[in-house]
Amino acid sequence: MRKSFIQTSLNNTMIYAGAAFAAAFAILLGISIGALSIPFSTIIEIFLSQIGMISKHNIPDNLVQIVLAIRLPRVVLAFFVGAALSLAGAAFQGLLKNPLADPYTLGVSSGASVGAVLVLFFHWQIPFFGTFTLPFVSVAFGLATLFLVLLFARKVDRRLSIETIILTGIIFSAFFSALISLMIALSGEELRQVIGWLMGSVAMRGWKYTLMIAPFFLIGSALLIVHLRELNAFSFGEAVAAHIGVDVEKRKLAILVGASLLTGAAVAVSGAIGFVGLVVPHIVRLIIGPNHRLLLPLSLLYGGAFLVLADLVARTIISPRELPIGVITALIGAPLFAYLFFKRKT
Repeated sequence: MRKSFIQTSLNNTMIYAGAAFAAAFAILLGISIGALSIPFSTIIEIFLSQIGMISKHNIPDNLVQIVLAIRLPRVVLAFFVGAALSLAGAAFQGLLKNPLADPYTLGVSSGASVGAVLVLFFHWQIPFFGTFTLPFVSVAFGLATLFLVLLFARKVDRRLSIETIILTGIIFSAFFSALISLMIALSGEELRQVIGWLMGSVAMRGWKYTLMIAPFFLIGSALLIVHLRELNAFSFGEAVAAHIGVDVEKRKLAILVGASLLTGAAVAVSGAIGFVGLVVPHIVRLIIGPNHRLLLPLSLLYGGAFLVLADLVARTIISPRELPIGVITALIGAPLFAYLFFKRKT
């Protein structure tokens, strides 16, 4: 038994190490490739020089500025957004026991998008919040949408079945899409900004947007990580979870709030980027199984790495022009998920 435990721990360590290596490699690749290619060794030297481990006298100042002021904040933001969406998707799928559940099918992302578009459209600034007005309003609208979806679903079906929740989320998504279209039709000078934001991008955001998402990401991630045991219990059904001592309503609400915080913050800083929260957790689950003690951390790492690489493709495939990152994730994610879905059905 002890030997089996040691072997399992070793396997898990190797799985985590592989995911961490993939994430680090994606980040280095995202920083390295651009109009001016920068070797990995130079990037690592710049990082080490910033923490005082080596001297930077051999590194040109323009390279330091490109890495630290232009590429690094973009890559870090892309990683945060991808990790947040993937984590939220994994939580929704585990809680609702449905691979089609994600922030978009449940309407949370659409609600968060409405909040963000309202801030951009009306130039809202909440006193004392300053630049945090955008993520705060987006998260608030995402949470409000989630509660409305659950409220309406409970009115229709007291058992709150998975199918009812997803159908209600799709209805709300359609309604919010109509509201966004209305605001676009009424836009003047804001039209270009709103449309550019809706297509999804992490370009020209800088460290300010990374600081916007960071607190929401940490709180949302912590809420999900501390509920790994409960997510595993929910995968057997709410009745079984209640039987083994899980406070079903309270824990379900905490998980939904954590996932909504991640979704709202990601939508606020990057716009509507689809399929990350749907495809990445689904693929990770197929590879390593449904244990959320592995699934959530790996979804975080691989989701972040995936969006970093998708952003790299978006800004290099038709260089010097850029494609919206949401276009890349949809072109990759939709066919891949369709293949996985039909393969699973057949």
